[in-house]
Amino acid sequence: MINLPSTFKISLRALRINKMRSALTMLGIIIGVGAVITMLAVGTGAGNKITEQISTMGSNLLIVFPGSISAGGIRMGGGTQSTLTWADAEAIKREIPNIEESVPLLNGSAQVVFANQNWATVVSGVTPGILNARDWLLAAGRVFTEQEVKNAAKVCILGQTVLSNLFGEMNPLGQVVRIKKLPFTVIGVLAEKGQSMMGQDQDDTIYIPISTAQRKIFGKGGFPDMVRSITVKTATLEDLGPAEKQITELLRQRHRLGPNQDLDFNVRNLTQMMNVTEQAVQILTLLLGAIASVSMLVGGIGIMNIMLVSVTERTREIGIRMAVGAGTWDIRLQFIIEALTLSLIGGLAGIVIGLVAAEIISSVAGWPTIVSPISIIFAFGFSGLIGIFFGFYPAYKASQLNPIDALRYE
Repeated sequence: MINLPSTFKISLRALRINKMRSALTMLGIIIGVGAVITMLAVGTGAGNKITEQISTMGSNLLIVFPGSISAGGIRMGGGTQSTLTWADAEAIKREIPNIEESVPLLNGSAQVVFANQNWATVVSGVTPGILNARDWLLAAGRVFTEQEVKNAAKVCILGQTVLSNLFGEMNPLGQVVRIKKLPFTVIGVLAEKGQSMMGQDQDDTIYIPISTAQRKIFGKGGFPDMVRSITVKTATLEDLGPAEKQITELLRQRHRLGPNQDLDFNVRNLTQMMNVTEQAVQILTLLLGAIASVSMLVGGIGIMNIMLVSVTERTREIGIRMAVGAGTWDIRLQFIIEALTLSLIGGLAGIVIGLVAAEIISSVAGWPTIVSPISIIFAFGFSGLIGIFFGFYPAYKASQLNPIDALRYE
C-alpha cells in the first residue's frame, strides 16, 4: 500500500536540501508562465482596444462608397469620381425595409475661425440621422432640424477637439464661427468619441446640414448634388446581409447599370470588417501564447534533466527505501511529487511576474493590457501538467532500479 504522507515528506525534504538547484530548475517554468500571462494580456488588451475603436463608428452599419468608373477606355480607381447622390440615400431609406437611417455625407477640410482663434478641421455635411446612425450623443445643444436642412441653414455642431481649440472653457452655444468665411451659428456640441480604428481623431469634426455643404461650402463644382458616401444603419444585425444585396440592386437600377457592367459604387459591411479584425486579433493572441508556451516546455525539459541527475545521485537512497519495503509506486510518486511541486511553485511565481510585467507594459508603453482569469488558470494548469509529464520518466527510471545494484552504487 502506498504511504502518501511519508512520500510527500521525503519529496519535500529532498527539495529543501537542494534549495539552489530547485530555484534554478523552476526558472524555466517561472519565465514560461510569466510570458504566457503577459503575452495573452497584451493580445487581449489590443483586441479589446481595436473592437472599441471599431464600435465607435456605430453598430449595424453599411457604408456605400463611390466605385471605379471607366473614361475613354481607361479604368479609374475607386472613388475617383462621385457617383452617389443625396437622392440615392433617400431612396435607400424609402424603398428598402428595416433601414433605420440612410445618411448622405459630403465632407472636406476647412479653416474654422472664432474671434482670434482658428483651427483646420473636417467639415461634414450630413442629415440629422447621423447621430443615431453612429450612436453618437450630444454633450450640449441640439441637432439641426429637417427644416434647417431644407433651407440650407448656416448652423453647425462642434466636435470636442474643435471646441477645445476654438472656445476653451467658454460656452459655444449661440456663438458664430466662420467656415470658409461664411458665418455659422453653433447649435450643439458632440460627446467625445476618441480615435477611430485608423488612428484618426473622430472629435476633430464639425457637422453642418448636407444642403448647406452642397450649395455653399463644397458644391461649387460640376456635381452639386453628389455626396462622398452614404451611411446606412439597419434595424438589427441580421438585416445587414439582405440590406447589402437590396442596396446593390437598387443603386444598380438607379444608376442604370446593366448586368454585365461594373458597379460604380461599393457597399461595405462594417460588422464583417469588425468580425474579421477580431478573428485576426484572436489568432495573434493565441500565437503569442503558443510562442510563450515554448519556454514552459523548455522549463519542463530542464526539470526532467535535473530529476534524472537527482535519480543518479540518490541511487543508494532509492535502494535503501526499496530494501525496507517501499514499492514501485512509492518511488515513482516521490519523484513525480518533486517535479510537480517545482512546477506549481514556479507557476505561482510566474503568475506574479506576469501580472507585474503586464502592468509595467501598460504604464510605460501605454499599451492596453487585460489579464484574463482564464489565462492564469491555463498557465498554472499547464505548468502542473508539464511537471507530471516531464517528471514521469525520471520517476519511472528510479522505480526500475534493482535494489541490490542500487545498494552497491557508489
